[in-house]
Amino acid sequence: MEFLYFKEIRRLLDQVEQEESGAMEAAVTALTDAILKKNTIYVFGASHAGILAEELFYRAGGLVVINPIFGRELMLDTSPITHTSRMERLEGYGTLLVGKTSMKKGDVLIVHSVSGRNAVAIEAALEAKKRGALVICLTNLSYSKSVSSRHTCGKNLYEISDIVIDNHGEKGDACVAIEGIEQKVSPTSTVIGASILNSIVAATAQALVEAGVETPPIFYSANVDGGDELNRRIYEEYKENIHYNF
Repeated sequence: MEFLYFKEIRRLLDQVEQEESGAMEAAVTALTDAILKKNTIYVFGASHAGILAEELFYRAGGLVVINPIFGRELMLDTSPITHTSRMERLEGYGTLLVGKTSMKKGDVLIVHSVSGRNAVAIEAALEAKKRGALVICLTNLSYSKSVSSRHTCGKNLYEISDIVIDNHGEKGDACVAIEGIEQKVSPTSTVIGASILNSIVAATAQALVEAGVETPPIFYSANVDGGDELNRRIYEEYKENIHYNF
């Protein structure tokens, strides 16, 4: 048996590494500068796109200074689950979510949206830019360019972002064709997106060390001896840029 999904993911990872290195390097610079200047980094995504916000948050080996923006109505434990689709299309919700934060000039917002067309992601980016923050978006450019905006501004996410990283997936996200089935199966955006963002985290840690930072804000595992104490020490050093309860 051939597991075609592995083949497709390897192809996409190679393509992303080759074609998105410039955008990823720009993202590393943005995150590094924000940390050095004591500015704040936020991350947002709706429904399955929000899985990457959870991936970056409170994770061993991740950046302590990543602040997720969670919308209760967009989480995957919402019932009925179709309510998440209605909420991500509702104008005004994205503005309210960013409005609950302390986002300011010099901060960074990472927004993940595969199609980049729904109101909540677009509004989050618009409100962030209104406040003077830099917006990094992770999206699927070919997909997004083939669909219309669901926001009255008439633009998709990539058109209003400062740094655009393309996940190079297919329209509709699923990638494996099965004979006899019209709909492809197995989406790629979570695997590829997590690889992109964790690569950026690693490169940011390296850049901070090269800039002379002795203790980069990286989480230790809470399941190793001394991990809790080390994490508390890092929290105290960077607490001005941490806006979640620790």
